[in-house]
Amino acid sequence: MTKKSIGKKMTAVLVRNLGRMGYREALKFQKAYERRVLGAADATRSDGDRVARDTLLLVEHEHVYTVGLRTCRYSEEEEAKLRALGADFYRADRGGLITYHGPGQLVAYPVLDLNNFKKSIKWYVGALEQTLIATCEKLGVEAGTTSNTGVWVGDNKIAAIGIHVKQFVTTHGIALNCNVDLGWYSHIVPCGIANKGVTSLSLELGRNVSVDEAIPKFVESFEKTFACSVLSVSSEESDSQRFLIET
Repeated sequence: MTKKSIGKKMTAVLVRNLGRMGYREALKFQKAYERRVLGAADATRSDGDRVARDTLLLVEHEHVYTVGLRTCRYSEEEEAKLRALGADFYRADRGGLITYHGPGQLVAYPVLDLNNFKKSIKWYVGALEQTLIATCEKLGVEAGTTSNTGVWVGDNKIAAIGIHVKQFVTTHGIALNCNVDLGWYSHIVPCGIANKGVTSLSLELGRNVSVDEAIPKFVESFEKTFACSVLSVSSEESDSQRFLIET
């Protein structure tokens, strides 16, 4: 990772924990922050500095299956079978194939202007991978990358990555299995990768690892990997953004 030059101000990234939330509502938050970051990317102050609004959204979803841009269209019958399990089903504008999100899984949506970091999608994906690997290490799990997407423990995926980039502003992101019910994956071929399994922090460590336990480790790893300074969103900022989303 390329470090910021000495004397250059570190990019500030706002961190907002959305808590437990359905996929549709969380997508509205993503889109609102994306519009904000895209607008800030075009704006300059009188001294020429960028007006940064880079944000890291954290959320724990209700049960949902999502498919990405590379997924062949699912039939209504296949979609109905998944919905019958008690999960929602959405077609997203991210990369990657079908995956599951639900309780016990930490989902993070970085909405970043890559001009404030490194203007490279390849670098960005690598930074997400390294953030996840470092998070797992902090919690006592040795994970790594393979020729397949995501982060793995042996032949079992512990974290998925699926992103969308528009004018070098990122949306969507990562999902880290903490204490999620892995049985939900048995109804799909996760990320379209056959003959591979899934795992979680709890399964690997033999104890319960909640999303709340994983969040600070993830934020610390994100801050170090992206060489940024993270700031919690104030209540005033949260209220302002909810207004923008609802209007």
